[in-house]
Amino acid sequence: MLTIDKMVNIAYNMYYMIKENNKFITTSELASLLGISRIAVFKKIQNGDIKAVKKGRNYKINTADVSGLSDKLSVGDKKIINEAVDKTMSEYGETLRLLAKE
Repeated sequence: MLTIDKMVNIAYNMYYMIKENNKFITTSELASLLGISRIAVFKKIQNGDIKAVKKGRNYKINTADVSGLSDKLSVGDKKIINEAVDKTMSEYGETLRLLAKE
């Protein structure tokens, strides 16, 4: 089970990634977002759980496909993530807004 700190980190990273309009992310970035290893990401790509495009010797994952990965979370995990995001926004919302302007 994911901890609240990890879920807040995942939610913030996904928000920042989408805000920056990055079209593609690397397997390392996705691993960091999901809180899993790069090897686990590669296995999910090979199993077809994650769509990826091979660019040279590296895989790139479209950010539009990343948001679909949250559909695979359990209802309990989604609830915990939503609570963590709400708590983060209530405590640090203004700070995050100021950082977003930089």
